[in-house]
Amino acid sequence: MQQKIRRSLDKGKRKIAKRLAQMEGGTSPRVDGEPEFTCSRPVYEMAERTQAIPCGGIGVIHTLVCSVGLGEQIDSQLKVLKQPRPYHDSDHVLNIAYNAMCGGQVLDDIEVRRNDAAFLDALGVRAIPDPTTAGDFCRRFDSAACWRLMNAINDVRVDVWRRQPPSFTNTTARIDTDGSLVGTKGECKQGMDLSYKGIWGYHPLIVSLANTQEPLFIVNRPGNRPSHEAAPEVLNRAIDLCRRGGFTDILLRGDTDFTMTQHLDRWTKDGVHFVFGYDASQAFVQRAERLPDEDYAELERRATDAFGKQRRAKQPRVKESIVTRRKYKNLVLSSEDVAEFEHKPNKAKNSYRIVVVRKFIHEFHGQLCLDTNYRYFFYVTNNHSLSAHEVVAEANERCNQENLVAQLKSGVPALRAPLNTLEANWAYTIMTALAWTIKAWCALLLPIAPRWQDKHQAERDLILKMEFRSFLQQLILVPAQILHSARRVVFRVLAWRPQLHILFRLFNAL
Repeated sequence: MQQKIRRSLDKGKRKIAKRLAQMEGGTSPRVDGEPEFTCSRPVYEMAERTQAIPCGGIGVIHTLVCSVGLGEQIDSQLKVLKQPRPYHDSDHVLNIAYNAMCGGQVLDDIEVRRNDAAFLDALGVRAIPDPTTAGDFCRRFDSAACWRLMNAINDVRVDVWRRQPPSFTNTTARIDTDGSLVGTKGECKQGMDLSYKGIWGYHPLIVSLANTQEPLFIVNRPGNRPSHEAAPEVLNRAIDLCRRGGFTDILLRGDTDFTMTQHLDRWTKDGVHFVFGYDASQAFVQRAERLPDEDYAELERRATDAFGKQRRAKQPRVKESIVTRRKYKNLVLSSEDVAEFEHKPNKAKNSYRIVVVRKFIHEFHGQLCLDTNYRYFFYVTNNHSLSAHEVVAEANERCNQENLVAQLKSGVPALRAPLNTLEANWAYTIMTALAWTIKAWCALLLPIAPRWQDKHQAERDLILKMEFRSFLQQLILVPAQILHSARRVVFRVLAWRPQLHILFRLFNAL
């Protein structure tokens, strides 16, 4: 980072810290007694020469996309357009991805940036496709084109993984899979169907890498399809992708819908580990009840280990107090035990570990305890190096994929159905989800200097775990003046942000 930029960032930090320090701990109100949110009538003027954009971080994003060769990969593999006039396939894909990266929520938001001359100058383009053209491009897709687009993105993803230090691939690649309902109120959307929840829409399958929270594959399906449909084929592609990226130890995780017992032997023979939920059938519950009590051990959660004896004061349970006062049925967890046994599924030739969690639950009505009973949860795994407690922890950590799904729904947002066919909405989802993938690449391509290893690693983890809206507010939606100087496009940042130094460090690394 240039010393001039470093000094400007430090100056901005000191300036805002000094201003905020005056208000810490409370202070006297204004002299005239008015509230803080009071000002004189503003005056608006139109700038005649100065051009600025509200998303100054888009220059770094575009530089990253060019440095990893994403546009070239898309143009060489996608082949949706027979002839560019004037836009290439990559122009359309990046147009939709950049719309989400600049805070756009729908396709019509593209029109705002299409009519912004400063934004066009910042990217060095004559024009960008309008919303109607972007929708028409998505409608040109069939299922084969959607797979070609995902393969092109994944080829670049593998290259990004290979740039990481050896510690990145020496860990276990945890592949999570789940389905999510995407509802729509449209009447004429081809491919939609009625889900088991009574919601019309689609039911995409999402396969992601838990290590980096990257969506590896998204497969759109009608709303009435089961969660596990097409999952084996997509999981096989994800396994091959992780091995291409350098991972040797791979762990598949999913809920009970993805325990496809006919595939367990093949994955075991291939050296792939898995932890799946298993249906709590009556036969399994009876088998767990027949286990002697000495086979069960108390299940220790990570939160219990972290707090130890120094527990934080609990906040009042507002919901529970209302349930108790109104004498609703209230199930209270008392304790958890864990045990395991061997089981051979009907569609498998080998036997596998079944880890069972026994929950002791009290049933209250008001303050009166009416009943106590056990509930059982089962998990199947072929990994014998994990303890029973670690198997349960892996199964519970898979629930973090719900956070990724929530970000793809409301943060990016990718899991929506704005178009009129299944394949068009599938293509739109892949292109919009690319914005989330680029956010992950921003974190992975951040350099880590040996001298500041702990600090830089913490910043990388911060970007990986950051919500998409926070990422936009702190690193992308930074106002910047656009200047043309000596055949260069200059982004002159007009505001200070606490995490702005990360953006400059990434730009210098690119």
